[in-house]
Amino acid sequence: MVSSKSAWQVPLPKFPKLDRDLKCDVLIVGGGITGLTAGYLLTRAGRQVCVIERDTIGSGDTYCTTAHLTYVTDLRLKKLASTFGKQAAELVWRGGAAAIDVIEDIVQREGIDCNFRRVPGYLHAPLEGGGKEQRALRADCELAQELGFEAAFVNSAPLVGCPAVRFANVAKFHPLQYLSGLTSAAVAGGCKIYERSEATEFLADPIRVKANKRTVSCDYIVLATHVPLMGKTGLVNATLLQSKLAPYSSYVISAKIPRNKYPEACFWDTADPYHYLRIDEIDGKSFAIFGGEDHKTGQADDMEQRYSNLTEKLLQIIPEARVERRWSGQVVETNDGLPYIGETAERQFTATGFGGNGFTFGTLAALMACDAAAGHDNPWQKLLSVNRKKLRGGTWDYLTENIDYPYYMARDWLRAAEAKSPRDVKPGEGKILNVNGQRVACSRSIDGKVSSVSAICTHMGCIVHWNGTEQTWDCPCHGSRFEPNGKVIAGPAETPLEKVKPTSSQTQRKSPTKPAANKAARSG
Repeated sequence: MVSSKSAWQVPLPKFPKLDRDLKCDVLIVGGGITGLTAGYLLTRAGRQVCVIERDTIGSGDTYCTTAHLTYVTDLRLKKLASTFGKQAAELVWRGGAAAIDVIEDIVQREGIDCNFRRVPGYLHAPLEGGGKEQRALRADCELAQELGFEAAFVNSAPLVGCPAVRFANVAKFHPLQYLSGLTSAAVAGGCKIYERSEATEFLADPIRVKANKRTVSCDYIVLATHVPLMGKTGLVNATLLQSKLAPYSSYVISAKIPRNKYPEACFWDTADPYHYLRIDEIDGKSFAIFGGEDHKTGQADDMEQRYSNLTEKLLQIIPEARVERRWSGQVVETNDGLPYIGETAERQFTATGFGGNGFTFGTLAALMACDAAAGHDNPWQKLLSVNRKKLRGGTWDYLTENIDYPYYMARDWLRAAEAKSPRDVKPGEGKILNVNGQRVACSRSIDGKVSSVSAICTHMGCIVHWNGTEQTWDCPCHGSRFEPNGKVIAGPAETPLEKVKPTSSQTQRKSPTKPAANKAARSG
């Protein structure tokens, strides 16, 4: 039977809930790669640091990553250079390379056993119909060489047999083993970490954050939450930033393969959406970890077919592969292909929009957060600023990314209820009920437990959709995800779906009242 858990199964350190008021120099909200790297680096710099995590460390998208450590961006190098200029393109790639160096240095300095390895990376044409890609790949290769990166064009990349650019000195590792060692080193240096401690209110002058009815006072805040919290940013500015972000769901399978038969390397094709592959050693066994089939979160209901497509394509590459695990994660894309990293308010730092480069951009963001907290300039500060204006392809790309919002908002509010009562919801299903004019998201677990919550996303009022494969409620407008009981899995929503208790008699259908935008007046 195929497991629905990711390949990264190791115990992580456990930490208590925040149960007292605290003071620190820097408060970090979020216990993933960005937050914990920043915590480690700031602690080494002599700062008093506190990290608060809504759930447990490494439980979010860090757990779901495939951990390709690469400076090769999702936005092709030629496009990156034509949009921002060659110097900016080189700076972005140098940032990724610097992040890999930092990770390697931390691994060696702290003696972290996480199977860190430098390997080649191949950007290759798709398996089918990729013959036209040769010219574009050659152009990317020539520009990479011009900018000083070790790259070579190959007519037939190993394993996939397609034209490709071979990039040297990318890397891979076991992400949770790394996170475990990184966390232990940060704590040994004095960093305080609190789990199950959700930030629920941000206050200014002086800066304070409330969690678990306790208050943390600090001089500087780092928001490291994948999709940014509002924090003490004004509603208008926070909403503007979120409108520039597009969360995508991505699917991954892990398969056992013959040992030592295939080269350890990382691969990405040029399809849209693209596929990504790494050949790895885990506990003395060889594995292929293969992903892709991306779509905007909440805007597809064919997840089983996407996993089937991945399996079929992997078997084309490695016929002996035997799929053992499958899972999904979420990547956040921006309107111009670069992440948003920098201050969104005075003494408040945010990092988001890493796309497929989560570990490298996350590590770079941690470096930038350290400089920002110290008041130092940073080479990437202006280029990746959250306030930059330049958009890839002009305003048209910006509008097409966000035009989905009014479409899904209007369509879902006009859609008829999917069931009359919880009795109509079968095990493993989720359906929208109309209860006294209220849209209710009702689901039934495999073991028969019924959960009923408001179907209105607490971000901007769209109607959530049931994801039967992941057993989650997903918002098609901006990508928020919720557990069946309404708990937030991924933002931009910051507040859980409200719990309701429908009865079989409550089935009349009234016109719903549109909710106020962003019900969450607090940030958490």
